[in-house]
Amino acid sequence: MLDYTSLAVLSAVVREGSFERAARTLHVTPSAVSQRIRLLEEFIGGALIIRGQPCIATETGRRLCQHVDQVRLLEHELQKSVPTVMSSDQEAPSRVPLPIAVNADSLATWFAPAMSAFAATAPVLMDVAVDDQDHTAEWLRTGTVLAAVTSSAQAASGCNSRSLGAMRYLAAASPAFKERYFAQGVNTSTLAQAPSLVFNSKDELQTRWVRRLCHRHVELPRHTLPATHAFVAAAAGGMGWGLHPQAMIQDHLKNGTLVELVPDTPLDVPLYWQQARSASSLLDGLTRAVMNAASSTLLQL
Repeated sequence: MLDYTSLAVLSAVVREGSFERAARTLHVTPSAVSQRIRLLEEFIGGALIIRGQPCIATETGRRLCQHVDQVRLLEHELQKSVPTVMSSDQEAPSRVPLPIAVNADSLATWFAPAMSAFAATAPVLMDVAVDDQDHTAEWLRTGTVLAAVTSSAQAASGCNSRSLGAMRYLAAASPAFKERYFAQGVNTSTLAQAPSLVFNSKDELQTRWVRRLCHRHVELPRHTLPATHAFVAAAAGGMGWGLHPQAMIQDHLKNGTLVELVPDTPLDVPLYWQQARSASSLLDGLTRAVMNAASSTLLQL
């Protein structure tokens, strides 16, 4: 039998990133946390935590963290269905951690309001990881999260997948930038000279748009800027061109601080909501909030 007290300690270390911070949240000493992890690793027969700054879980550790997250959801359902008599001095049921992964553009536009409205009334603590939409499904496969916004339609093992719609991106830059670099048109030659903006090394949106426009790969000079709102501000300031969510730059396009590089060439990125198959009203409630927000804000294909 697994020791669920030790599993809760493991989850706290992974969530907080260190033994010391986990100890503070659990109101125990760091040595007690260390002993719990050591005993659990001896029982499992392998490492569960990679010690460092921050501490991260091994693959087995991630699976166990996912398991304890699912157990907490099941316990929440049990508390609702089994009558209990609580005296006035008993503590109220604790909030349930709900780990999810989402791409930065969705979080900055339509996802955050839906999540906030749900979390305002549900007994949860949202634990949000941000990654490129092409990579968030990996968080599900490794057991790090229970749900994710992803560009992958193929459901991860043990998960369901639902279509959310598509996020529309527009290639845009400041008028001065476009005049400076694209006065002779947007083509392989000018694109190879004009600085582009990318969110991080995983961001392939600019490359995909260029390949579709030019029918070949073009090596783009690029600035790396991993912040959604700063990404738009940098483009408006003339730092480079990039693919922006249409919803985020509509006002910029209206007032002329940004212009499309090539009008009527949007890039539509289909998004999907994948969630672990778990009989949980909390996870189902978050799913309903996400699906409702997506249906009213994303492009429905």
